[in-house]
Amino acid sequence: MSEAYHRRSDCRLCGGVRLTQVLRLTPTPPANAFASEAAPQETFPLDLFFCEDCAHLQLLDVIDPEILFRDYVYVSGTSPSFVAHFGAYAADCVARFGLGPGDLAVDIGSNDGTLLGFFKKSGLDVLGIDPARKIAAEATKRGIETWPEFFGCDVAMRIRGDRGAAKIITANNVFAHADDLDGIAAAARALLADDGVFQFEVSYAGAVYEHTLFDTIYHEHVACHSVQPLQRFFAKHGLELFSIAPINSQGGSIRAMVQLAGGPHGSDGSVDTMIGEEKSLGLDRPETWIAFADKIDALKIELRALLDAIKASGKTIAGFGAPAKATTLMYHFGIGADDLDFIADDSPLKQGLYSPGLHIPVLAASEIYVRNPDYLLILAWNFAAPIIAKHRRFSESGGQFIIPLPKLEVQ
Repeated sequence: MSEAYHRRSDCRLCGGVRLTQVLRLTPTPPANAFASEAAPQETFPLDLFFCEDCAHLQLLDVIDPEILFRDYVYVSGTSPSFVAHFGAYAADCVARFGLGPGDLAVDIGSNDGTLLGFFKKSGLDVLGIDPARKIAAEATKRGIETWPEFFGCDVAMRIRGDRGAAKIITANNVFAHADDLDGIAAAARALLADDGVFQFEVSYAGAVYEHTLFDTIYHEHVACHSVQPLQRFFAKHGLELFSIAPINSQGGSIRAMVQLAGGPHGSDGSVDTMIGEEKSLGLDRPETWIAFADKIDALKIELRALLDAIKASGKTIAGFGAPAKATTLMYHFGIGADDLDFIADDSPLKQGLYSPGLHIPVLAASEIYVRNPDYLLILAWNFAAPIIAKHRRFSESGGQFIIPLPKLEVQ
């Protein structure tokens, strides 16, 4: 076994050992392992397991977080949709929880500080925690102090000693990234003010199942969260999950709100409602997830038939967007350099590099109008609408967009 990863033998939420493999995806390199040269890259298992004790879905093969996150290449600020999302997110937190000037907001996995920038505009004291050294340094230069560290109890106690207790702790699209969720929950509990809130957004297992969003499963996302296991998990740590809000982010996510047990925020009934919905979908049964593979196979057959027909007709295809999820999609559906001439992406951190493992060149979006492909396969399908709107010139000149998920569409 490679020293870069290990396989755990117990559930990271409840510690149970009755784990059933329910899905085997094609092994891939780390989803954000963009390369400067087209040299071979190691691939790792991408197998999904179901905990028979608490119904949590998870990867057991864990890649060293130093490899995954120290040289991260994704930044929120390059996506206008995410900037708008975080602006509304911060405003909602301030209004809902009565946050005011001087209150401390800590963002775990704060990335380039986009969310904290909105909290700062509302007068809050802000601090980011993110292990990506370069991104953390850039955020600090822009006025959002960011510690280039992994969040844990030691960091939480240092923050509390330096800044006091936090009124709001956020962790958006990162709570699924950590192997040691016990450690994060304990650290959040140690840092929260008595009336504070730990709020996080994650891709939702219910949406993954209903819309066949299998590509949100990759090595950074060691957890595929649903509400019932989370409720039990937080109770174990002296915390209370008091509200869940479904949101559209990433094709279907949840915003979870947690407080100290016995805190001031009353339950709004949403937790029990969503647990009931999960049971009706069968998300708490392994056979539901075993059958999930058939849905993925049907999508693969449909998309591969389309791409093969396009290539057989002599037309050209490029990709648009190089998100982490594209690595899973391309590997599992067998989409490589024979299918895509290049991938366009708006992030300067990815331009000039090669896609993980498959080594398709990633170029600036302007190259679309230089190379003039006949089709654009939108790999960042959750942003399909703004991408199509921004690139009307492509469609007006005869180009067509392919949206692979949640259902195959050609526009």
